[in-house]
Amino acid sequence: MADLHVSKKTVGKLFSEMQNRKFVIPDYQRPYKWNIEKCETLWNDIENFAQTDAKNGADYFLGTIVSYVNEDKNQEIIDGQQRITSFMLLLRSFFKKLDDMVEDEDVIGLKNQLAPCIWDINPISQKVTDKTKIHIVSEVATEEDNETFHKILQTGIVLQDRTDNYSRNYKFFKEKCDEYATLNPMQWKELCVTILQKCIILPIECDAQDTALTIFSTLNDRGMPLADSDIFKAQIYRNCNTEDKRKEFTETWKELTQICKQGNFSIDDIFRYYTHILRARKGDKTKEVGLRKFYADNKYERLKDTNLISELMELAYFWRFINTETEPEIDYTYSISTKAKIHLHCLSCYPNEFWKYATSVFFMKNKDSQTFETDFENMLQKLIAFLFAKFIDQPSVNAIKDDIYNSCISLNTNNELQYKFSLNEELLNQQIDGHSSSRISRALLLLYAYLNPNQTELIPSTFDIEHIFPKKWQDTNYNGWTKTDADLCLDRFGNKTVFEKKLNIQAGNGYFGIKKQKYRVSSIATVTDLSNYPNNDWIKTDIENRETEFKNALMVYFRTNLANN
Repeated sequence: MADLHVSKKTVGKLFSEMQNRKFVIPDYQRPYKWNIEKCETLWNDIENFAQTDAKNGADYFLGTIVSYVNEDKNQEIIDGQQRITSFMLLLRSFFKKLDDMVEDEDVIGLKNQLAPCIWDINPISQKVTDKTKIHIVSEVATEEDNETFHKILQTGIVLQDRTDNYSRNYKFFKEKCDEYATLNPMQWKELCVTILQKCIILPIECDAQDTALTIFSTLNDRGMPLADSDIFKAQIYRNCNTEDKRKEFTETWKELTQICKQGNFSIDDIFRYYTHILRARKGDKTKEVGLRKFYADNKYERLKDTNLISELMELAYFWRFINTETEPEIDYTYSISTKAKIHLHCLSCYPNEFWKYATSVFFMKNKDSQTFETDFENMLQKLIAFLFAKFIDQPSVNAIKDDIYNSCISLNTNNELQYKFSLNEELLNQQIDGHSSSRISRALLLLYAYLNPNQTELIPSTFDIEHIFPKKWQDTNYNGWTKTDADLCLDRFGNKTVFEKKLNIQAGNGYFGIKKQKYRVSSIATVTDLSNYPNNDWIKTDIENRETEFKNALMVYFRTNLANN
C-alpha cells in the first residue's frame, strides 16, 4: 500500500517548513488562473474571520493540498497550486507593508515570522540574506510570467503596466493591506498573525507521484471545481511511463491549450466533440452522458488510446481554422471553400451546438479525402436544411438529439446524414410565421441573405438585424400606415434583413427613402436590392411581398437538400 501522510498545519508552519526546499508547480498543471474576484473573496473571508470567530479561538479551514516529494526533495503540488500561489502573493504583500513601516518590536517580530514563509533563512543569523531563494517555482508559467512572479516575491514591487494574474493579484493584496492598515491600525498586525496562525490547511503528502495523482483524481471526481480537461490531463500524464513521454505530452498539451485559446473554444469543447467521434465509431446511440463520466468509464480506458492526443490536436486545428481562418501548423490536405464557410456561418447562428458533433465526425472521417472540399459543402448544406426545417417544426433541442446521434454514426459509416423528417411545405410555410422573433430567426435571415445569387462573399460575423420599417414608431403617416399596422408587421421576416452593424447604426430609425442611401453602400446583396427599390415609402404590401419571397427561397432550399432523405 502506498504511503501518504495527512496533517493539520497553519499557513505559517506549512510555508516556513520549506527551508532549502520548494513548492514546485509542475508543467502539466494549469496556469495560474485566480482573478481579482477570487482574491477579493479570500480577503473578505479572512478579514471577517479575524474580526469574529478568530477572537473565540476558532480556526479557518482553507482545504487540502495534495503533493509528493520529487527526486529533488521538493514538494511537487498536484492539487492546490492556485491557493499556494495566491497565499505566497498575500504573504509577500504583508511583508512589503512591514518593510515600509517604522520598525518596532512588533514589526520586527512579524517580519521574523513572515520571512521564513517566503525565503530561505540563514541558519546562523536567522535572517534573510538572499531573497532570490524563494520557496516556490512554477514550471507551467511562461518564462516572462515566471520572471514576473519571482521578481514580485524578491522585491515586493510590480510594474504598473503588467496585466498578468500574478501582478494584478499582488497589487490587489497590497492595496488591501494598505487600506486595512489605514482604517484599522490597531487590528492590522493581528490580521497578519491570524493568517499565519489561525488559517489551517490539510496537506496530503504522498510518497510517489502516482499516489498523488490518484488522490487528485478521486477528490476532483467528487465535485471539486476543476474543468473536466484538467482531470483528463492529469490522467494522461500519469499514463506516460517515461520522463521523455511526459515531457513530450506536457509540451503538446501546452500547444493544444494555445490552439483552443486562439480558436475561441475550450479544451473541454474539443473533448466533447471527440466524444461523438468515438461514439460514432462504436455505433453508440445511447443517451449522452457527462464528459467526465464518459472518459472515466473503465478506469479512463479511452484516455489510454495512442491516437487520442494526435486526433485531439487535428480536431482543435480544424475548429480554429473554421473560427479564425488560421491555417494549421501541421501537414494537412483538406481545404475549406468560401461556400463551406457560408454554410458554417449560418450554422454558427443555430440555437445549439449539436451541428458541431456531426461536423467533427465528418471531418475526422474525411480529412484526408481528395474530395473533402466539395463533400464538406454538400454535407453542410444538407445539415442546415434538416436542422433549420426541423427547428421550425419542433423548436426543441430534444427533437434533434437522436437524429444527430444517428447522423454521426451514418457519417462515420457512409458519409450520409440519417434523420427522421418529412418535409411538409404547406405546414412549414405556416409555421415560419411563428419564428420571426424566435431563437432561429437570426439564422433564417442569414441563410436567406446567402441564398441571394449575388451574395458570393462572407457577410460580417457581427451583422445586425435591420428593421426596414423602423421599430421605433414615428409620428408620421406613411401612405396610410397606422400604429396598428406597424405593430402587426414590424417583426415579420419581410420587414427584416441582415445588415452591417456600423451601417445599421448610421441608418438608425430613419425614413425608408433616406435609409436607402446607407443600403446602397452595403456589401450584402439583399440590402443593396432594397436600395434599388423604386419607391421611397415602405408599406404593408412591400413587407407581405418580401415575406413571400423569403419563404419561397427557403422552401426551395429545404426541398432541394431534403429530397434524398
